[in-house]
Amino acid sequence: MSIRVRFAPSPTGFLHLGSARTALFNWLYAKHVGGTFVLRVEDTDLVRSKKEFLDDILNDLKWMGLEWDEGPFFQSDNFGLYKEKAQNILDKGLAYKEGEAIIFKVEKGRVISINDLVHGKITVNTDQIKDQVLIKSDGSPAYNFACVVDDANLKITHIIRGDDHISNTPKQIMFYEALGIEVPEFAHIPLMMGQDGAKLSKRHGGVAVSEYRRDGFLPEALNNYLLLLGWQPQGDREVISMSEAAKEFEISKINNTQVKFDIDKLKWLNGEYIRSKDFKDIYPYFIKELEKNNIDPQTIDEEKLKKIIELYRVRIKVFSEFLDLADFFFKDDYSVDEKGRRKHLDKEENKENLKLALNELEGIDDFSHEKIEEVYRALADKNNLKPANIIHPTRMAISGKTKGAGLFEVMELLGKETVIKRIEKTLN
Repeated sequence: MSIRVRFAPSPTGFLHLGSARTALFNWLYAKHVGGTFVLRVEDTDLVRSKKEFLDDILNDLKWMGLEWDEGPFFQSDNFGLYKEKAQNILDKGLAYKEGEAIIFKVEKGRVISINDLVHGKITVNTDQIKDQVLIKSDGSPAYNFACVVDDANLKITHIIRGDDHISNTPKQIMFYEALGIEVPEFAHIPLMMGQDGAKLSKRHGGVAVSEYRRDGFLPEALNNYLLLLGWQPQGDREVISMSEAAKEFEISKINNTQVKFDIDKLKWLNGEYIRSKDFKDIYPYFIKELEKNNIDPQTIDEEKLKKIIELYRVRIKVFSEFLDLADFFFKDDYSVDEKGRRKHLDKEENKENLKLALNELEGIDDFSHEKIEEVYRALADKNNLKPANIIHPTRMAISGKTKGAGLFEVMELLGKETVIKRIEKTLN
């Protein structure tokens, strides 16, 4: 049997992180078994469904690398099919009409058993379920009924979705039976919560994939992190590519307890990917960051820019941190750490040390980081100073920061003229 899974977003909002994880798990399972990943758009709510939401969802899925094998199929194309199938159930005497609406009669006292691939056996008594709408009085289908008709129509064999759908499953099983269709396999994955155990919201970090895309996260990092929320690769690895994950991915290995979204863990993973990726793959992200901050990359020597990026790619977790640390390379009105300025530049002895350093720097012809370091170490020895007592005031004077890349590499990249000008400005 060919395995077919589906992801069915609704274009009434942006792609939520929880939905993105559902799409990811479906895609991975399809890849693992050599099955088919189908994309269906649940747009029966014609008022709230918007093209901009759909475009955004499709762009996010492509950005994450979750390309679909078939689709997108639109529920709004199937209104006639839903009515026809509801009429079939009505003709069998399993439903009744209430005005224009068609209502399914729920047989009481039945126990419906679901062999969930994540949670194991789940049983529900139909006494807890009221009669179910199939077609509403306005002619549109009810959600649960449209799902069943479409899943049957698309020959979906495995439905992998969030735990919040467990209550829908017994209702849908009854519809499958009423239509005389084989019931697919179900797997319900635990929901993502915030660190405080509450429903994931803005205060836990962004909730839409587009926010992470815009903020310069790497799709590989987001995929990797979402994957770890509920599934663990062999050997306790934390960094894993999607192709490796697809080889290992088993639904039965999904954790059956709720998971907590941790923005710091996601940032850590993102930093790992920034450090490990080929330079050519991350370079465009840094260019975009400069442009976002009104800095024209065309005005910067490319070789110099590449060296700056190499110095800082190992120090950031997200691309937006780049200019927080390195803005002083690109403009003279860079941000200044006021606390650091008071600590390192307000002391008279540090100013004297800076004067000594300035004197030595003016005499250097070869302004390389090796030569600058040699001069600074010799200056500290000669004046019986700790190197830190010259290094920290210099860093503060030329960059406005208390930390960053190695000072001597920074000085070489800034160039002799800029370094001297900034130290003179500080002393004046």
